[in-house]
Amino acid sequence: MIDISNAGTYKLASHTVTRLGYGAMQLAGPGVFGPPPDRAAALAVLREAVANGVDHIDTSDYYGPHVTNEIIREALHPYSKDLVIVTKLGAKRGADGSWLPAFSAAELESAVHDNLRRLGLDALSVVNLRLMFGIHGPAEGSIEEPLTALAELQRKGLVRHIGLSNVTHRQIEQGRAITDIVCVQNQYNLAHREDDALIDHLAAVHIAYVPFFPLGGFTPLQSTALSDVAKSLGATAMQVALAWLLHRSANILLIPGTSSVAHLHENLAAAALKLPRQALSVLDRIAGDQAAARREPVQ
Repeated sequence: MIDISNAGTYKLASHTVTRLGYGAMQLAGPGVFGPPPDRAAALAVLREAVANGVDHIDTSDYYGPHVTNEIIREALHPYSKDLVIVTKLGAKRGADGSWLPAFSAAELESAVHDNLRRLGLDALSVVNLRLMFGIHGPAEGSIEEPLTALAELQRKGLVRHIGLSNVTHRQIEQGRAITDIVCVQNQYNLAHREDDALIDHLAAVHIAYVPFFPLGGFTPLQSTALSDVAKSLGATAMQVALAWLLHRSANILLIPGTSSVAHLHENLAAAALKLPRQALSVLDRIAGDQAAARREPVQ
């Protein structure tokens, strides 16, 4: 067993969860489409995560589609009362695996019922409205219509709490005028730090921030500084990246994903990793170094 208690806890909606959770996206097939190559291994990862104290799992019915939710239900149902399953709405998958917006009231209601059925739940604990106004990240656009539709499903008792994903500060404030927002899920990591001010603002108003792609996602972060710090601490780059996020702000909840039990154990071990002041200083400079490298002219 791996002790993840050193990660600390934070309130997510009506639950207090351990800050080191699990993201289920990688349990689907390549490109988050279709079934996994080894379903038994996917089931084992989920059961091992929960056995080691993970009580926050992030998923979506458009992963697969339907694949990760069905695996979660097979692996963990009936669920522990302490387990918080967070799902996302706002997108659907094309027959070719493409990611398509699905914002209409009818599409959101259908997605809620799909998640309920495949997860085997009477109500969804937390639903994130995933916005798709921009291809490469958050972009401005009104969220009033889809969020109002989702808030109506909340009033009907199908959804308990609502969060937002891939959003700007302005959209969060628009959302808070419509309903309580319990969490925000955006891309953020050592090098991708556009949300620095947003994280601090959310911490001040007691809203959880859930970063995805802790090592850069589809374009992995290549950093000699990160590799050197990891080597000096006898850790992996992912462990250092996760430990830095835990150190960054108390309202940050982590959802690293993997389809491997061995990698799961590595990720969970980040809870015990202490970053010395010198290492933090080096890591804090990575964002600036990466930005400077992008500005350098090609020779």
